[in-house]
Amino acid sequence: MELLSPAGNVEKLKYCYTYGADAAYIGLKNFSLRVKADNFYEDEYKKVCELKKKFPGKRLHCALNISFHNDEIDRLIENIPYFRQYPIDAFIVQDLGIVPILQKEFPDAELHLSTQASCMNREAVKMYKSLGFKRVVMGREASLKEIAEIKQAVPDMEIECFVHGAMCIAYAGRCLMSAYLNGRSAQEGFCSHTCRWDYDVLAKIDSSKDAKKIAESGNLVLREHKRPDEYFPVYEGEHFTQVLSSKDLCMIDHLEDLKKAGVDSLKIEGRMKSVYYVALITRAYRKALDALDGKLSQKEAEPFVDELYKVSHRPFATGFYYNKEDADVAVSGASDSPFELAAEIGSPLDSSEEEKILEAAQTNRKLKQEKYDALCPQAKAAYDKRALGMPDKHLANIEKKEGWRMYSLEALNMLNKETYMELVSPEIVAQKIELHKDFELVNPENGEVYNWVCNGHPVVFYTNLKITNGSLIRTKDEGYVEGIFRETGR
Repeated sequence: MELLSPAGNVEKLKYCYTYGADAAYIGLKNFSLRVKADNFYEDEYKKVCELKKKFPGKRLHCALNISFHNDEIDRLIENIPYFRQYPIDAFIVQDLGIVPILQKEFPDAELHLSTQASCMNREAVKMYKSLGFKRVVMGREASLKEIAEIKQAVPDMEIECFVHGAMCIAYAGRCLMSAYLNGRSAQEGFCSHTCRWDYDVLAKIDSSKDAKKIAESGNLVLREHKRPDEYFPVYEGEHFTQVLSSKDLCMIDHLEDLKKAGVDSLKIEGRMKSVYYVALITRAYRKALDALDGKLSQKEAEPFVDELYKVSHRPFATGFYYNKEDADVAVSGASDSPFELAAEIGSPLDSSEEEKILEAAQTNRKLKQEKYDALCPQAKAAYDKRALGMPDKHLANIEKKEGWRMYSLEALNMLNKETYMELVSPEIVAQKIELHKDFELVNPENGEVYNWVCNGHPVVFYTNLKITNGSLIRTKDEGYVEGIFRETGR
């Protein structure tokens, strides 16, 4: 089975491929249902082409899955020369109006039907096959039993299914709630996740009356905290179903069932999610799939799979694959995680770049020593006292160490000696590391050794640790409490 991961920008695309995805899906500006994702534009096709060369055999799928208005069709046609510059293997679409355009202009690219089309039966799949589609991304409401029946009826149609990530309360994501409340249409990529806002449930009748009668009366209403004068009626039927925020989908323990059902591609949701999310979720599914295929043992895969639960998520469910009862349960609180991404480790510096930093350190050290030697004894004593009291103002300079290498580093959060840090990579589950023991943070301009860095600092990572492509540093989130999902924002 193919593993398909989400890439909201070029950086995330790199991590998709690095952490084991067979394919990644992207969106192009203004034509994707995740407008708030960075998406791809201008000359980023050059970086994408380079990545495809660096990762031969990896596929690239492009989501053009909005519902098109007339002017958007016009803009699509105008932008075709630009789209041709991307090495796109398949287009993911829901609007049949653009199908003839894509078939004419991109004859070598496959057509994949978006889950937004809510395709859930064999006759619909046959119809889409007759239109030239090679793959159907099943509607989220399809069960494994239905998928197996569809695959048996149309064996040469590829079946793609979501296996991980956020689920929509609305039917296959076709929701008007955001447009109604906020003027931001989910069908045009502007979903404001109104289903996850904070609401009060109010009743127009005496709350002392029987709860079941209240629920079935039609007099229950929702009121969002920031809109105290707006009320939204709620009707609860016989089988009570909470509205609003759904559980997250997670099928990592059920990959064999998906394979038996005939699923060809496993899709991870999350083009708006972080690099850390994309990397670790992709890695977990990669290892689980490799174990399923006998490429490694279940015991070897297990630590990587366990890391999936340390990535931001709401309580997990299996969606509609087995039954709908679990999917019907709403939850509260934002996605949460015990860890935060603190830094991204980049490529190793070449020998000339390293030598330049070491030379700068040596020159800086020499100048400092000369100035210090020129001081009188009293001034030296005063200097020594200041240096002890203000260590960040009197930094040491790096020295060459055998077996150590320098790497580019982008710090995203504060890193210092007291920070609990772990190194993660495609093959390292999580390795605890310490500043001034396992690595140094170096100012590339003068070779000084930092005691701390934060975002925006020019810094080089100097270490003898095993650093592979795509390595990350994570830190603990001190506010995290296991089992409690905090309101960390929408």
